[in-house]
Amino acid sequence: MKNEFEICKHSEFCGGCVYQGVSYEEQLKMKEGEVRGLLEKKEIRCGELLPIEPAPSQFEYRNKMEYTFGDMEKGGEMTLGMHRKKRFMSIVTVDECQLVHPDFNKVLRATLDFCREKGYSFYHKKSHKGMLRHLIVRRGVRTGELLINLVTSTEPGFDEEAYVEMLRGLALEHKIVGVLRTFNDRLADAVYCEKLSVLWGRDYYLEQIMGLEFKVSAFSFFQTNVEAVEHLYSYAVGLIDNFEGKVAFDLFCGTGTITQTLAKKAKRAVGVELVAEAVEAARENAARNGLDNCEFLAGDVFEVLENLTDKPDVIVVDPPRVGISPKALDKIISYGVKQIVYVSCNPKTLVENLYYLQYYGYETVSLKAFDNFPNTRHVETVVMLSHKKNR
Repeated sequence: MKNEFEICKHSEFCGGCVYQGVSYEEQLKMKEGEVRGLLEKKEIRCGELLPIEPAPSQFEYRNKMEYTFGDMEKGGEMTLGMHRKKRFMSIVTVDECQLVHPDFNKVLRATLDFCREKGYSFYHKKSHKGMLRHLIVRRGVRTGELLINLVTSTEPGFDEEAYVEMLRGLALEHKIVGVLRTFNDRLADAVYCEKLSVLWGRDYYLEQIMGLEFKVSAFSFFQTNVEAVEHLYSYAVGLIDNFEGKVAFDLFCGTGTITQTLAKKAKRAVGVELVAEAVEAARENAARNGLDNCEFLAGDVFEVLENLTDKPDVIVVDPPRVGISPKALDKIISYGVKQIVYVSCNPKTLVENLYYLQYYGYETVSLKAFDNFPNTRHVETVVMLSHKKNR
Protein backbone atom coordinates (compact mmCIF):
# COMPACT_ATOMS: atom_id res chain seq x y z
CA MET A 1 0.00 0.00 0.00
CA LYS A 2 1.42 3.35 -1.01
CA ASN A 3 1.86 6.11 1.57
CA GLU A 4 0.35 9.50 0.68
CA PHE A 5 3.53 11.21 1.91
CA GLU A 6 5.79 8.99 -0.21
CA ILE A 7 7.19 11.23 -2.94
CA CYS A 8 7.16 9.71 -6.43
CA LYS A 9 10.68 9.24 -7.80
CA HIS A 10 9.66 11.12 -10.96
CA SER A 11 8.33 14.20 -9.15
CA GLU A 12 11.44 16.35 -9.71
CA PHE A 13 10.87 16.42 -13.48
CA CYS A 14 7.35 15.10 -14.19
CA GLY A 15 4.60 17.67 -13.73
CA GLY A 16 1.70 15.23 -13.54
CA CYS A 17 1.12 15.25 -9.76
CA VAL A 18 1.30 18.75 -8.27
CA TYR A 19 0.31 17.65 -4.77
CA GLN A 20 3.18 15.24 -4.10
CA GLY A 21 3.72 14.95 -0.34
CA VAL A 22 0.55 16.89 0.53
CA SER A 23 -1.79 14.97 2.85
CA TYR A 24 -4.98 13.81 1.17
CA GLU A 25 -7.08 15.65 3.74
CA GLU A 26 -5.30 18.88 2.81
CA GLN A 27 -5.74 18.21 -0.92
CA LEU A 28 -9.49 17.88 -0.41
CA LYS A 29 -9.60 21.14 1.59
CA MET A 30 -7.72 22.96 -1.18
CA LYS A 31 -10.04 21.72 -3.92
CA GLU A 32 -13.16 22.43 -1.89
CA GLY A 33 -11.80 25.88 -1.11
CA GLU A 34 -11.15 26.59 -4.80
CA VAL A 35 -14.76 25.80 -5.73
CA ARG A 36 -16.14 27.82 -2.81
CA GLY A 37 -13.93 30.79 -3.69
CA LEU A 38 -15.06 30.83 -7.32
CA LEU A 39 -18.72 30.72 -6.29
CA GLU A 40 -18.26 33.63 -3.88
CA LYS A 41 -16.29 35.69 -6.40
CA LYS A 42 -19.04 35.29 -9.01
CA GLU A 43 -21.78 35.82 -6.39
CA ILE A 44 -23.49 32.53 -7.08
CA ARG A 45 -26.24 31.92 -4.54
CA CYS A 46 -25.99 28.27 -3.53
CA GLY A 47 -28.69 26.66 -1.44
CA GLU A 48 -26.54 23.80 -0.17
CA LEU A 49 -22.78 23.47 -0.55
CA LEU A 50 -22.03 19.86 0.27
CA PRO A 51 -18.67 18.40 1.40
CA ILE A 52 -16.32 17.18 -1.31
CA GLU A 53 -16.50 13.46 -2.14
CA PRO A 54 -13.08 11.76 -1.73
CA ALA A 55 -11.87 9.38 -4.43
CA PRO A 56 -12.18 5.64 -3.72
CA SER A 57 -8.41 5.40 -4.20
CA GLN A 58 -5.58 7.96 -4.21
CA PHE A 59 -3.32 5.81 -6.37
CA GLU A 60 -3.44 3.47 -9.40
CA TYR A 61 -6.76 4.93 -10.53
CA ARG A 62 -6.04 5.96 -14.13
CA ASN A 63 -7.28 3.49 -16.74
CA LYS A 64 -5.51 5.19 -19.66
CA MET A 65 -2.06 6.66 -20.22
CA GLU A 66 -0.60 8.25 -23.33
CA TYR A 67 3.20 8.17 -23.24
CA THR A 68 5.62 9.96 -25.59
CA PHE A 69 8.97 8.78 -26.98
CA GLY A 70 11.84 11.24 -26.88
CA ASP A 71 14.92 12.05 -24.84
CA MET A 72 15.59 13.79 -21.54
CA GLU A 73 18.60 15.70 -22.84
CA LYS A 74 19.29 16.51 -26.49
CA GLY A 75 21.21 13.63 -28.03
CA GLY A 76 20.75 11.50 -24.91
CA GLU A 77 19.37 7.98 -24.49
CA MET A 78 15.81 7.41 -25.69
CA THR A 79 13.10 7.88 -23.05
CA LEU A 80 9.40 7.06 -22.88
CA GLY A 81 6.94 8.83 -20.64
CA MET A 82 5.70 12.32 -19.88
CA HIS A 83 6.76 15.85 -20.85
CA ARG A 84 9.19 17.43 -18.43
CA LYS A 85 8.14 20.40 -16.29
CA LYS A 86 8.73 23.67 -18.14
CA ARG A 87 10.73 21.86 -20.85
CA PHE A 88 8.21 20.51 -23.33
CA MET A 89 10.79 19.05 -25.69
CA SER A 90 12.20 16.80 -22.94
CA ILE A 91 10.56 13.48 -22.05
CA VAL A 92 10.84 11.83 -18.62
CA THR A 93 10.61 8.04 -18.38
CA VAL A 94 7.89 7.35 -15.79
CA ASP A 95 8.19 3.62 -15.15
CA GLU A 96 7.20 3.92 -11.48
CA CYS A 97 4.18 6.23 -11.83
CA GLN A 98 1.87 6.03 -8.81
CA LEU A 99 -1.34 6.94 -10.65
CA VAL A 100 -1.45 3.78 -12.75
CA HIS A 101 -1.61 0.06 -12.11
CA PRO A 102 1.88 -1.55 -11.98
CA ASP A 103 1.12 -3.35 -15.26
CA PHE A 104 1.29 0.02 -17.05
CA ASN A 105 4.79 0.59 -15.69
CA LYS A 106 5.84 -2.92 -16.75
CA VAL A 107 4.53 -2.43 -20.29
CA LEU A 108 6.23 0.97 -20.55
CA ARG A 109 9.61 -0.34 -19.34
CA ALA A 110 9.42 -3.47 -21.53
CA THR A 111 8.50 -1.42 -24.62
CA LEU A 112 11.33 1.05 -24.01
CA ASP A 113 13.88 -1.72 -23.46
CA PHE A 114 12.69 -3.57 -26.57
CA CYS A 115 12.98 -0.47 -28.75
CA ARG A 116 16.38 0.48 -27.35
CA GLU A 117 17.73 -3.02 -27.96
CA LYS A 118 16.44 -2.95 -31.54
CA GLY A 119 18.08 0.43 -32.13
CA TYR A 120 14.87 2.14 -33.22
CA SER A 121 14.77 5.93 -33.36
CA PHE A 122 12.12 8.18 -31.88
CA TYR A 123 10.28 10.77 -33.94
CA HIS A 124 12.00 14.15 -33.68
CA LYS A 125 9.58 17.06 -33.35
CA LYS A 126 11.85 19.46 -35.27
CA SER A 127 13.36 17.30 -38.01
CA HIS A 128 10.17 15.21 -38.38
CA LYS A 129 12.25 12.08 -38.83
CA GLY A 130 12.23 8.87 -36.81
CA MET A 131 9.87 6.02 -36.06
CA LEU A 132 8.54 5.88 -32.48
CA ARG A 133 5.95 8.45 -31.40
CA HIS A 134 3.63 7.33 -28.60
CA LEU A 135 2.54 4.37 -26.50
CA ILE A 136 -1.08 4.24 -25.31
CA VAL A 137 -2.09 1.75 -22.62
CA ARG A 138 -5.75 1.26 -21.61
CA ARG A 139 -7.34 -1.14 -19.16
CA GLY A 140 -10.73 -2.45 -18.14
CA VAL A 141 -10.77 -2.01 -14.38
CA ARG A 142 -13.73 -4.34 -13.88
CA THR A 143 -12.81 -6.82 -16.63
CA GLY A 144 -9.03 -7.03 -16.16
CA GLU A 145 -8.41 -6.42 -19.87
CA LEU A 146 -5.44 -4.51 -21.28
CA LEU A 147 -5.18 -2.82 -24.70
CA ILE A 148 -1.75 -1.71 -25.95
CA ASN A 149 -1.35 0.68 -28.86
CA LEU A 150 2.05 1.69 -30.29
CA VAL A 151 2.00 4.85 -32.40
CA THR A 152 4.74 5.15 -35.04
CA SER A 153 5.51 6.88 -38.30
CA THR A 154 5.45 4.79 -41.48
CA GLU A 155 9.24 4.47 -41.40
CA PRO A 156 9.97 0.77 -42.16
CA GLY A 157 11.84 -1.73 -40.03
CA PHE A 158 9.71 -2.30 -36.92
CA ASP A 159 9.55 -5.97 -35.89
CA GLU A 160 5.85 -6.31 -35.11
CA GLU A 161 5.94 -10.05 -34.49
CA ALA A 162 8.78 -9.81 -31.96
CA TYR A 163 7.06 -6.91 -30.17
CA VAL A 164 3.83 -8.89 -29.77
CA GLU A 165 5.74 -11.95 -28.59
CA MET A 166 7.62 -9.85 -26.02
CA LEU A 167 4.42 -8.26 -24.64
CA ARG A 168 2.56 -11.56 -24.42
CA GLY A 169 5.45 -13.01 -22.45
CA LEU A 170 5.25 -10.38 -19.70
CA ALA A 171 4.09 -11.42 -16.22
CA LEU A 172 1.07 -9.16 -15.78
CA GLU A 173 -2.01 -9.17 -13.54
CA HIS A 174 -4.20 -8.11 -16.47
CA LYS A 175 -4.90 -10.05 -19.64
CA ILE A 176 -3.68 -8.40 -22.84
CA VAL A 177 -6.61 -8.59 -25.28
CA GLY A 178 -5.14 -6.54 -28.12
CA VAL A 179 -1.85 -5.18 -29.44
CA LEU A 180 -2.27 -2.40 -32.01
CA ARG A 181 -0.05 -0.25 -34.16
CA THR A 182 -1.21 3.20 -35.21
CA PHE A 183 0.51 4.94 -38.12
CA ASN A 184 0.84 8.73 -38.00
CA ASP A 185 3.01 10.85 -40.29
CA ARG A 186 1.45 14.19 -39.39
CA LEU A 187 3.85 16.91 -38.27
CA ALA A 188 1.95 17.91 -35.12
CA ASP A 189 3.09 16.36 -31.85
CA ALA A 190 -0.28 14.77 -31.14
CA VAL A 191 -1.75 11.31 -31.46
CA TYR A 192 -3.59 10.95 -34.74
CA CYS A 193 -4.70 7.78 -36.47
CA GLU A 194 -4.01 7.72 -40.21
CA LYS A 195 -4.10 3.92 -40.21
CA LEU A 196 -4.73 1.37 -37.49
CA SER A 197 -3.31 -2.14 -37.66
CA VAL A 198 -4.27 -4.95 -35.28
CA LEU A 199 -1.04 -6.84 -34.61
CA TRP A 200 -2.72 -9.36 -32.32
CA GLY A 201 -6.11 -9.86 -30.66
CA ARG A 202 -8.83 -7.21 -30.92
CA ASP A 203 -9.00 -3.43 -31.23
CA TYR A 204 -11.08 -2.81 -28.10
CA TYR A 205 -11.45 -3.76 -24.47
CA LEU A 206 -14.58 -4.21 -22.37
CA GLU A 207 -15.54 -2.26 -19.24
CA GLN A 208 -18.47 -2.34 -16.86
CA ILE A 209 -19.94 0.74 -15.20
CA MET A 210 -23.33 1.61 -13.70
CA GLY A 211 -24.50 -1.95 -14.34
CA LEU A 212 -23.83 -1.56 -18.06
CA GLU A 213 -21.19 -3.06 -20.35
CA PHE A 214 -19.14 -0.86 -22.67
CA LYS A 215 -16.95 -1.72 -25.63
CA VAL A 216 -14.10 0.79 -25.62
CA SER A 217 -12.13 1.03 -28.86
CA ALA A 218 -8.58 2.29 -29.30
CA PHE A 219 -9.45 5.98 -29.57
CA SER A 220 -12.84 6.12 -27.85
CA PHE A 221 -13.24 8.58 -25.01
CA PHE A 222 -14.01 6.84 -21.75
CA GLN A 223 -14.01 7.99 -18.13
CA THR A 224 -10.46 7.90 -16.75
CA ASN A 225 -11.30 6.90 -13.18
CA VAL A 226 -14.04 4.30 -13.41
CA GLU A 227 -14.76 3.78 -9.70
CA ALA A 228 -14.83 7.49 -8.89
CA VAL A 229 -16.98 8.48 -11.86
CA GLU A 230 -19.47 5.74 -11.00
CA HIS A 231 -19.97 7.43 -7.62
CA LEU A 232 -20.35 10.80 -9.36
CA TYR A 233 -22.85 9.56 -11.96
CA SER A 234 -24.91 7.68 -9.37
CA TYR A 235 -25.15 10.84 -7.30
CA ALA A 236 -25.98 13.04 -10.31
CA VAL A 237 -28.76 10.78 -11.60
CA GLY A 238 -30.10 10.39 -8.06
CA LEU A 239 -30.72 14.14 -7.85
CA ILE A 240 -33.58 13.95 -10.34
CA ASP A 241 -36.96 13.68 -8.63
CA ASN A 242 -38.80 11.21 -10.80
CA PHE A 243 -38.08 9.72 -14.22
CA GLU A 244 -41.35 7.92 -14.81
CA GLY A 245 -42.84 8.83 -18.18
CA LYS A 246 -40.22 11.56 -18.76
CA VAL A 247 -37.97 12.46 -21.68
CA ALA A 248 -34.40 13.14 -20.56
CA PHE A 249 -31.75 14.98 -22.57
CA ASP A 250 -28.07 14.21 -21.92
CA LEU A 251 -26.06 16.97 -23.59
CA PHE A 252 -22.32 16.57 -24.34
CA CYS A 253 -22.94 12.88 -23.71
CA GLY A 254 -19.61 11.41 -24.87
CA THR A 255 -20.01 7.65 -25.25
CA GLY A 256 -23.39 7.82 -23.51
CA THR A 257 -22.79 6.42 -20.03
CA ILE A 258 -25.22 8.87 -18.39
CA THR A 259 -27.68 8.61 -21.31
CA GLN A 260 -27.94 4.87 -20.91
CA THR A 261 -28.28 5.18 -17.14
CA LEU A 262 -31.14 7.63 -17.70
CA ALA A 263 -32.72 5.30 -20.27
CA LYS A 264 -32.99 2.56 -17.64
CA LYS A 265 -35.41 4.78 -15.68
CA ALA A 266 -36.91 7.32 -18.07
CA LYS A 267 -39.48 6.89 -20.83
CA ARG A 268 -36.86 8.03 -23.34
CA ALA A 269 -33.31 9.41 -23.27
CA VAL A 270 -31.61 11.49 -25.97
CA GLY A 271 -27.84 11.96 -26.01
CA VAL A 272 -26.15 14.72 -28.02
CA GLU A 273 -22.42 14.76 -28.72
CA LEU A 274 -20.17 16.65 -31.13
CA VAL A 275 -17.71 13.79 -31.76
CA ALA A 276 -19.23 11.44 -34.34
CA GLU A 277 -17.03 8.49 -33.31
CA ALA A 278 -18.28 8.77 -29.72
CA VAL A 279 -21.89 8.73 -30.95
CA GLU A 280 -21.25 5.58 -32.98
CA ALA A 281 -19.73 3.94 -29.89
CA ALA A 282 -22.71 5.06 -27.79
CA ARG A 283 -25.18 3.53 -30.24
CA GLU A 284 -23.26 0.26 -30.33
CA ASN A 285 -23.04 0.09 -26.54
CA ALA A 286 -26.75 0.85 -26.11
CA ALA A 287 -27.53 -2.06 -28.43
CA ARG A 288 -25.09 -4.21 -26.46
CA ASN A 289 -27.02 -3.36 -23.28
CA GLY A 290 -30.42 -4.01 -24.86
CA LEU A 291 -31.63 -0.41 -24.52
CA ASP A 292 -34.02 0.60 -27.29
CA ASN A 293 -35.42 3.77 -25.65
CA CYS A 294 -32.33 5.93 -26.09
CA GLU A 295 -31.21 7.88 -29.14
CA PHE A 296 -27.85 9.46 -29.91
CA LEU A 297 -27.40 12.47 -32.17
CA ALA A 298 -24.08 13.74 -33.53
CA GLY A 299 -23.36 17.45 -33.87
CA ASP A 300 -22.96 20.76 -32.09
CA VAL A 301 -25.39 20.86 -29.15
CA PHE A 302 -27.01 24.16 -30.16
CA GLU A 303 -27.46 23.13 -33.80
CA VAL A 304 -28.87 19.71 -32.90
CA LEU A 305 -31.34 21.19 -30.40
CA GLU A 306 -32.42 23.82 -32.93
CA ASN A 307 -33.52 21.05 -35.30
CA LEU A 308 -35.01 18.77 -32.69
CA THR A 309 -38.78 18.71 -32.21
CA ASP A 310 -38.68 16.69 -28.97
CA LYS A 311 -39.06 18.62 -25.72
CA PRO A 312 -37.22 17.39 -22.60
CA ASP A 313 -38.66 17.08 -19.10
CA VAL A 314 -35.22 17.03 -17.51
CA ILE A 315 -31.74 17.94 -18.78
CA VAL A 316 -28.30 16.67 -17.80
CA VAL A 317 -25.24 18.52 -19.13
CA ASP A 318 -21.63 17.33 -18.93
CA PRO A 319 -19.69 19.81 -21.10
CA PRO A 320 -15.94 19.87 -21.90
CA ARG A 321 -13.58 22.17 -20.00
CA VAL A 322 -14.63 25.25 -22.02
CA GLY A 323 -18.16 24.99 -20.58
CA ILE A 324 -21.41 25.68 -22.45
CA SER A 325 -21.61 28.40 -25.09
CA PRO A 326 -24.17 31.25 -24.61
CA LYS A 327 -26.14 30.06 -27.67
CA ALA A 328 -26.45 26.54 -26.30
CA LEU A 329 -27.33 27.88 -22.84
CA ASP A 330 -30.07 30.06 -24.33
CA LYS A 331 -31.55 27.02 -26.05
CA ILE A 332 -31.38 24.96 -22.85
CA ILE A 333 -33.05 27.78 -20.88
CA SER A 334 -35.80 28.11 -23.51
CA TYR A 335 -37.13 24.63 -22.65
CA GLY A 336 -38.02 25.86 -19.17
CA VAL A 337 -37.47 22.45 -17.56
CA LYS A 338 -37.86 22.20 -13.80
CA GLN A 339 -34.50 20.54 -13.19
CA ILE A 340 -31.07 20.74 -14.78
CA VAL A 341 -28.17 18.63 -13.51
CA TYR A 342 -24.81 20.15 -14.44
CA VAL A 343 -21.73 17.90 -14.29
CA SER A 344 -18.54 19.92 -14.63
CA CYS A 345 -14.84 19.14 -15.04
CA ASN A 346 -13.81 22.81 -14.76
CA PRO A 347 -15.11 24.94 -11.86
CA LYS A 348 -13.98 28.16 -13.57
CA THR A 349 -16.26 27.77 -16.58
CA LEU A 350 -18.95 26.21 -14.37
CA VAL A 351 -19.41 29.39 -12.31
CA GLU A 352 -19.64 31.49 -15.49
CA ASN A 353 -22.48 29.26 -16.73
CA LEU A 354 -24.17 29.25 -13.31
CA TYR A 355 -24.10 33.05 -13.25
CA TYR A 356 -25.85 33.10 -16.66
CA LEU A 357 -28.42 30.52 -15.58
CA GLN A 358 -29.00 32.39 -12.32
CA TYR A 359 -29.83 35.56 -14.25
CA TYR A 360 -32.46 33.65 -16.22
CA GLY A 361 -34.24 32.22 -13.21
CA TYR A 362 -32.38 29.04 -12.34
CA GLU A 363 -31.32 28.62 -8.71
CA THR A 364 -28.34 26.54 -7.63
CA VAL A 365 -30.11 24.18 -5.22
CA SER A 366 -27.04 22.16 -4.34
CA LEU A 367 -23.40 21.77 -5.33
CA LYS A 368 -21.05 18.92 -4.54
CA ALA A 369 -17.41 18.57 -5.61
CA PHE A 370 -15.84 15.19 -6.39
CA ASP A 371 -12.12 14.44 -6.25
CA ASN A 372 -11.82 12.04 -9.16
CA PHE A 373 -8.12 12.80 -9.75
CA PRO A 374 -6.16 12.74 -6.47
CA ASN A 375 -2.69 14.32 -6.41
CA THR A 376 -3.60 16.59 -9.34
CA ARG A 377 -5.33 19.99 -9.50
CA HIS A 378 -8.44 18.65 -11.26
CA VAL A 379 -11.80 18.64 -9.50
CA GLU A 380 -15.24 17.56 -10.74
CA THR A 381 -18.52 19.13 -9.62
CA VAL A 382 -22.20 18.17 -9.72
CA VAL A 383 -24.82 20.92 -9.46
CA MET A 384 -28.59 20.66 -9.17
CA LEU A 385 -30.42 23.63 -10.69
CA SER A 386 -34.12 24.32 -10.34
CA HIS A 387 -36.20 27.01 -12.04
CA LYS A 388 -37.93 29.41 -9.66
CA LYS A 389 -41.24 29.27 -11.56
CA ASN A 390 -41.38 25.48 -11.29
CA ARG A 391 -40.49 25.12 -7.65
